[in-house]
Amino acid sequence: MPQEVLHARGIGDLSRPAAAIVARAETRGDEVDDVRSLLLAHADAQAGSADAARSVATTVALACLGDNHLWQDLQFASRAELSALMRHWFPALVAKNVADMKWKKFLYKQLCEREQIFICKAPTCAVCADYRVCFGPEE
Repeated sequence: MPQEVLHARGIGDLSRPAAAIVARAETRGDEVDDVRSLLLAHADAQAGSADAARSVATTVALACLGDNHLWQDLQFASRAELSALMRHWFPALVAKNVADMKWKKFLYKQLCEREQIFICKAPTCAVCADYRVCFGPEE
């Protein structure tokens, strides 16, 4: 279903990304590369072809540059659709998101942890004053 969801919404076609995202990608290409690399490092080879995985990872990485929740920037109807896509293509990352952190925040947190950059204000998420920002409802 996740690949069909992408194509049904025109997401798999990167020839027409939103103008704002294109402009941001020009100045934040390294960031796109980092997110894509993170996703591909956790891709499930059984989910689809390597080219399809790269296309999905690129699409998600570009959408991370948007201003809204990741599922909204991907033009999904709900976070559940994004979670289905993540379960299909990147189940190893889904397994790491045990607290169900918002996907964009989770991906960037993974990048920071990979580089041993710890920017959170609190020692654990459970005691952080910004807990609802990372784990609250996405509407």
